Amino acid sequence: MTVIVGKDTAKTRRELSAGGATVAYYSIPAAEEAGLGDFSKLPAALKVVLENMLRFEDGGRTVSVEDIKAFSEWAKLGGNNPREIAYRPARVLMQDFTGVPAVVDLAAMRDGIVALGGDPKKINPLNPVDLVIDHSVMIDEFGNPRAFQMNVDREYERNMERYVFLKWGQTAFDNFRVVPPGTGICHQVNLEYLAQAVWTDKDQDGKMVAYPDTLVGTDSHTTMVNGLAVLGWGVGGIEAEAAMLGQPVSMLIPEVVGFRLSGEMKEGTTATDLVLKVVQMLRKKGVVGKFVEFYGPGLDNLPLADRATIANMAPEYGATCGFFPVDEETLRYLRVSGREESRIALVEAYAKANGMWRGPDYAPVYTDTLELDMGEIVPAISGPKRPQDFLKLTEAKASFAKEMAESFKRPMGVEIPVKGESYTMSSGKVVIASITSCTNTSNPYVMIGAGLVARKARALGLNRKPWVKTSLAPGSQVVSDYLEAAGLQEDLHRQFRPAPAGDQRRDQRRRPRGRRRPLRESQLRGADQPGRAGELPRLAAARRSLCAGRRHEHRHHDRTARHGGERPAGLPEGRVADAEGDRGTGRAHRDARRFHAEIRRGLQRGREVARRRDNRQPDL
Repeated sequence: MTVIVGKDTAKTRRELSAGGATVAYYSIPAAEEAGLGDFSKLPAALKVVLENMLRFEDGGRTVSVEDIKAFSEWAKLGGNNPREIAYRPARVLMQDFTGVPAVVDLAAMRDGIVALGGDPKKINPLNPVDLVIDHSVMIDEFGNPRAFQMNVDREYERNMERYVFLKWGQTAFDNFRVVPPGTGICHQVNLEYLAQAVWTDKDQDGKMVAYPDTLVGTDSHTTMVNGLAVLGWGVGGIEAEAAMLGQPVSMLIPEVVGFRLSGEMKEGTTATDLVLKVVQMLRKKGVVGKFVEFYGPGLDNLPLADRATIANMAPEYGATCGFFPVDEETLRYLRVSGREESRIALVEAYAKANGMWRGPDYAPVYTDTLELDMGEIVPAISGPKRPQDFLKLTEAKASFAKEMAESFKRPMGVEIPVKGESYTMSSGKVVIASITSCTNTSNPYVMIGAGLVARKARALGLNRKPWVKTSLAPGSQVVSDYLEAAGLQEDLHRQFRPAPAGDQRRDQRRRPRGRRRPLRESQLRGADQPGRAGELPRLAAARRSLCAGRRHEHRHHDRTARHGGERPAGLPEGRVADAEGDRGTGRAHRDARRFHAEIRRGLQRGREVARRRDNRQPDL
């Protein structure tokens, strides 16, 4: 797409050759030569924002030369100059729950412009938007070999209207892409595929321009991509729509807290142990509304997956972002995740040319600092009340007993029979064991560790208790690939039955009452797509038929249960079917599933392409 650059009053635009190509860029050293101030001691995170000012400086309409000079004053004042600025992120990331309303608004604007006699195709996002369908998965079935397929089927049954609508949006709007369900968590897809560290686009004159990759997202954990030196954070839906339509984000020049890491992790500790300690320290320091940048010699021993885990938890320690500058580890990750060598060469050359490279002499000015020796980290867990709390593993038993007695006021050791089951329950028993969150599934080291634990448990003949609900939802399809390559997938499946890849924030909640009434045709097709009018009622009919089939199936199972029928494997207790089955139900299912499969094939195209060995990323 075209990026509309500003006037460049100070003439800071330069050219850079890397990866076999020459691109223009806005140079921070050139701004110093033009007399705008000394920016050499700014943190890399703030230099990203400064470059944004240079690129969009428009004589004061939104960005002025004085805004640029304010960054030099920030360094002189020891990291504090709260001047209001207009910042424009390069792109927008959405997940399905918060993204659908934005697409609805775009469709409504198209309806509005049609009513005024205009061209609806003029309504499009002005910044690139990626919407990843990852929050729709719920875990209804678990602990049996059919769990994966049954959960996928129910996902499509519940969400077909939204999926059809989003599929329409991808074809109807420019600068709008949809990553289909089952591909992975939006933050993991962003880290592995969407993010480029340095972005390139043509300006209004047709010249190629390089600039830092930046974004805002409609999920608080958008910050995970900060581990790849991409500046991004979570915003509300209104702010995301404004960014999508090219409007700047109004913000103050932030304070930047430097977090110095030294040493290296001991064997037996993980990124989860480290991040809980980092969260504890930053919450005590108080970093709400501030940038946090990680630096120091310890980064040489910290792989990018661990950096992403720390950045992911920025909402838990309250910072706007948790940024890691570009260094050799950044380039290594770009290479192993399949980015083009020309892009990697550009990232290195750009970071070094614009002072954003973390080398041995990297020593910027920060508003405040704190330090952690990673060699002091010990195995820990979070809780028992709040997920961000750091608790040494050796203190877990005593702490839990104390909380049960003082906070929850629940007795320990009192066994209560469970109706219809052959076991009893008491306070303190684990009832949910899920590997689902983006914080964990984004980290190969943690996932491999989980696989090794599962293998040991299997070797010892251990299995889950009958009251424990389990699920394993990989952060992306790459996670499944490396678990299979390591031979750990089967061990994990014995303990955690797989679920579709996604961020199951809602996976343990009760199943909500489904919306049985289909959307009206006008809501689905959009003002500029009259040709789809004959197609969409057929899809809505499939949805109604599928829901009716489910209800009929459940009534049938309940009926045969009362008559002593046999329950087939995989069906919930109390729901059985006779050997013949219900022919009417079968016909209804066949008719409905035919249309269902038609939609699924289109939506899952990215998953099939992603499994190719030469290109593991979804074909977008």
